[in-house]
Amino acid sequence: MNPDTKNKFGRVDLEVTAFGFGTAPIGNIFREIDEATSDAMIQTAWDRGLRYFDTAPMYGHGLAELRTGQSLRWKDRDDFVLSSKVGRRLVPAKRSSIDFAPWTNAAPFNLEFDYTYDGTMRAFEDSLQRMALERIDICFIHDIDVFTRGDAQPEVFKQAMDGCWKALESLRDQGVVKAIGVGVNEWEVCHEALKQRDVDCFLLAGRYTLLEQDSLNAFLPLCEERGAAVVVGGGFNSGILATGAVEGAKYNYAPAPDDIMAKVRKIEAVCAEYNVPLPAAALQFVVAHPAVPSFLAGTRTVEQLTKNLDWFSHPIPAEFWADLKAKGLLRDDAPTPE
Repeated sequence: MNPDTKNKFGRVDLEVTAFGFGTAPIGNIFREIDEATSDAMIQTAWDRGLRYFDTAPMYGHGLAELRTGQSLRWKDRDDFVLSSKVGRRLVPAKRSSIDFAPWTNAAPFNLEFDYTYDGTMRAFEDSLQRMALERIDICFIHDIDVFTRGDAQPEVFKQAMDGCWKALESLRDQGVVKAIGVGVNEWEVCHEALKQRDVDCFLLAGRYTLLEQDSLNAFLPLCEERGAAVVVGGGFNSGILATGAVEGAKYNYAPAPDDIMAKVRKIEAVCAEYNVPLPAAALQFVVAHPAVPSFLAGTRTVEQLTKNLDWFSHPIPAEFWADLKAKGLLRDDAPTPE
């Protein structure tokens, strides 16, 4: 499978590369990445044929959008697909007054949730200005999930469907954006949005991976039925499917529990038998689903990016997937690469 393979974006008149570039790391999450490294990664991604880039105002309090725009500004705008998000506005503030966590040395803006119609329109315009690019192709409503909003999630979801959604629907009707949807950490939230609204697409972080396939129960089949595209991020479950079951391995942003460590060790044993790197299997599994046109990965170095791209095209025999299913390590109904 080649990272630069172009896939149709659901029912929308767009094509995205099977591997997309995620920009959260260049927002300086957890630790700083310098300007030169940020640009080098985007230029390397471009040189390797990647033509889908995803960003958000949240990433580095605007820093990721600033850097994304700077690196893509002189490319032919018709040569790439760009997605960003709404649901937060950035408000200028003294750097010393801002709590940047988990970002480091980010841009001097406070993040404020805003799901209103007017706030969404303002946030969308602000993103265009930060990137200094003429359009955004795909726009997601960001983080209206339990993971981010906790007990407030039901009310937040309603606000977003009443405010954000109507704004994005208007932008879609005007042809300002081609696709609108929801970007969250839980497939259940995506499923509810799809039942309620005419959603084009989703960005789902970590909920369809080698370790987790519950979204096959109802959500992904409905996406196929409706022609909704699902971009998957977090395909390594925040670490363990890249590192393997090593001491300190992370699963969903926390130390991996014993049952997950045990399952990963069993998957690693099958990988060893077929000489398949675990990260290669994790990356390629995700985009085998017909509703998933692209996998998004964020990286911290050019070397890390290059390694991911190599894993994405590493040959994997069909017998490997069949063996995972025979051992009960992968659901029988999970689509696998041909």
